[in-house]
Amino acid sequence: MKPVRTTSVEELQVIGRFEHLRKLLLADQYAAHLDKPLVYWALPTDRRLPLALMGRKLRDLLDTPFAALAATPGIGSKKIRSFIKLLARAANTDATALPLDLPVPEAEAQDPATAPSPNGFDPAAVSEVVWGQWRASVIRHGLGGEALGRFAPSLKQMTRVIWNRPLAAYASMSLDEIRGTRTHGEKRVRAILEVFHALHSLVSNIGPQEHLVLRIVPRHIDAVETWVGRSLQLPGIPGEEELFTRFVEPLLAQIRLDANPQIVSLAENRLGLHAPVTSVRQVARNMGLTRARVYQLLNEVNDIMTVRWPNGRHQVYELDAKFRAEADRMETAPRLEQFRAAIELFYPRSRRGASGPLIGIEGTPAVAPVQHASTIPGKGGGVVSPPRY
Repeated sequence: MKPVRTTSVEELQVIGRFEHLRKLLLADQYAAHLDKPLVYWALPTDRRLPLALMGRKLRDLLDTPFAALAATPGIGSKKIRSFIKLLARAANTDATALPLDLPVPEAEAQDPATAPSPNGFDPAAVSEVVWGQWRASVIRHGLGGEALGRFAPSLKQMTRVIWNRPLAAYASMSLDEIRGTRTHGEKRVRAILEVFHALHSLVSNIGPQEHLVLRIVPRHIDAVETWVGRSLQLPGIPGEEELFTRFVEPLLAQIRLDANPQIVSLAENRLGLHAPVTSVRQVARNMGLTRARVYQLLNEVNDIMTVRWPNGRHQVYELDAKFRAEADRMETAPRLEQFRAAIELFYPRSRRGASGPLIGIEGTPAVAPVQHASTIPGKGGGVVSPPRY
C-alpha cells in the first residue's frame, strides 16, 4: 500500500501565504498588475527563480491552484518560496493600499556587502516596476527635456557621449530595452539609473501646484547662481574675498567633483590658487604635455560647465559687464583679475587652441537662453531654490 504523503507545517504556511497574497492581488487596486508577467518584479540579484513561471501573467498564476503550480516540472520547494516572494513584492508595489500586517519579503533585505550607496541608490534592486515609477516621475514633472549629465552625482562616472542626452530618450524605454541597447554596459546603465533615482527621490512626493514650477540644479551651481542673481541687482563690486568664496570656489568645487585630478590641477593653476598663473606653454612643460593636450583639457572644463550650468555663460558675462561699467565710474576699483580668469576658464569666449566661436560638446552653441524657475532643497546633490532675479 502506497504511504499517504503528509503536509508539513512549512508547506501549510507557504500555501496560506499564497492564498493570502492571491486574495490581496485580486483586489481592484492591483488590476493594473494582473496583465504583467511575473518577471516584471524580478531583481538582478534574485536567486532560485521559478523560471517555468516567470513568463506567465500574474492573472494566470493567481487563477491557477497552488497544487498545480507546485507540481510544475522544475519547481521545487526553494523555487516555490521564491515565487511567493515575487508575489509579495508585487503586492508591496503600492504600499499605501496594503494592510499594515503584510511583512516585507525576505528578498528585500540587503546584505551589508551590497548595501545601497549613501544616497539610497542600489542598482541591484531596480526592477521594471521600480524603473517605471522613476521614469513616470521624470515625465510627470516635465524633466524629459533636461540633459542627463546635469543631474549626475559626478560626471566622472558617466560616459561623455550621454552627458547631453535628454532624459526623455531613456524615459520612453523599458529597463530591458536600455540594457539591450548597443554600447550600454553595466557602467552606463548604472549612471542612467542613478540620475533617475535621484530625481524620483526629490519629486515623487511633490504634488502639482499651478502657481509654482520645479527646477533642479546641482548644489554648487545653485550657490553661484543665487549669488550672481543678487549681485546683478545690488550696486557696487564685491571685494576679492567675496568674489573668490561666492563665485570662484563653488565653480571649482563642481570641477573637482566632475573632472579627473589632472584637469583639477590645471584649473587651479589657471586661477593662481597655489602659485602665480603661468602661460599654457609653461603649464604644458611642467605637466609633460603638449600645448594641444593642455587646450583639450581646458576645453573639458567648459564642457562640464555647459552641462552643469547651461545658463551660466549668459549670466557670468552679464555680471562681468556690470562690474566693468561700475569700475569705470570708480576712482579705485576692486581687483577683478581672478574673477575674469575664472570666467575665461569656465566659459571662454572661443574654443581654446582654435579660432572661431565656442561650440558645445555635441556641436550646439554654448550660449543658452536664460530660463527662470524655482526649486526646493533636496537630496542627491540637487536643490530647489527661490526664484531668480
